[in-house]
Amino acid sequence: MKVEAKELIVEGKDKTVFATDSPDVALVRYKDQITAFHNIKRATIKGKAEASCKIASLLYGFLAEQGIPTHFIEDVSPTEQTCRRVEIIPLQFIVRNWIAGSAAKFLHVEPGTKPSNVIYEIRYNNNEAGFPIINDHHAVALGIVTYKELEELYAMVAKVNDCLLKVFADAGIDLIDFKFECGRTADGKLVVADEFSPDTCRLWDAKTGDSLDKDRFRHDMGGVIDAYQLVLERLTKLKEK
Repeated sequence: MKVEAKELIVEGKDKTVFATDSPDVALVRYKDQITAFHNIKRATIKGKAEASCKIASLLYGFLAEQGIPTHFIEDVSPTEQTCRRVEIIPLQFIVRNWIAGSAAKFLHVEPGTKPSNVIYEIRYNNNEAGFPIINDHHAVALGIVTYKELEELYAMVAKVNDCLLKVFADAGIDLIDFKFECGRTADGKLVVADEFSPDTCRLWDAKTGDSLDKDRFRHDMGGVIDAYQLVLERLTKLKEK
């Protein structure tokens, strides 16, 4: 599908979204920019946009194979995708299979602790409110979702986690945690409306425990693009099997 970027819809930290000639299709352009600590720390890493875009496309494909609806349509360049335009639900779903990062500090446990359950969190995507962690009742009280929608969303989130856990495990990677958003299509269907990449997932090499995600930038570990490329190579090989 040949598309042309029109007016800007939204510019995020890692991606820019444009309208196109079709009212139902958006153009998503990935950036070489990388950020951490709520955009306080920023840098440009050449090749990150292409690696993130390709990783996300592969993972969209794995999700589609499991019948999980997403907004993804197709790649249109090494750093661009077309996606269905949806109404973004202002909630960020966070899934923690292991406890690490901010959750380890918040819960006062050793990073890398494996809980007996999967931890699900929701954050209110509101800059003025400071993106707080909220519960189901808050989300309903704010008029963001209904209880019925939350039930459907949690089921989708769990299915996404099951799918990605297996995909990354098959690629020799532990999916520690990840975050993403969902949206509503014009006919009211709920879909995944965010990408999955080392920008949004905490990934550790299953054998060495090495970080393969944005934590390498966040904690000045170096080798950011090498880690992203390694994830891409493993997922590509897995797709080709």
